[in-house]
Amino acid sequence: MKKLALLLSALLVAGAAYASQATTAPAKTKEPAKSTTMGKTHTVEAEVVSADATAKTITIKGDKGDQTVPVEGAAVAELKNVKPGEKVKLTCRDNAAGEHQAITRIHAEKSSTTTTKKK
Repeated sequence: MKKLALLLSALLVAGAAYASQATTAPAKTKEPAKSTTMGKTHTVEAEVVSADATAKTITIKGDKGDQTVPVEGAAVAELKNVKPGEKVKLTCRDNAAGEHQAITRIHAEKSSTTTTKKK
């Protein structure tokens, strides 16, 4: 009888230890899941159709027509400096399907026409 009680006690302790590890393990696996939901980023060169600093959106010309994309992070501060018709480099955050989810960085391209003085 004592052996049975000892065995049941050992199983109870082992079960409690396993249960505490099982509840902490998902918390550790959720951390990488957050980084994968952030999506991939890539840089795109585009022409600005319009920019709305109040709504935090930018509309760019794309292969499939104009596309309006939300702007977030550091790109929000640059949004007020963007003009329609301007060529810009955008860092886009995409979802798993490759669709633009947000613009995270805006870099205005330098004008390629420079004036040089001839002597």
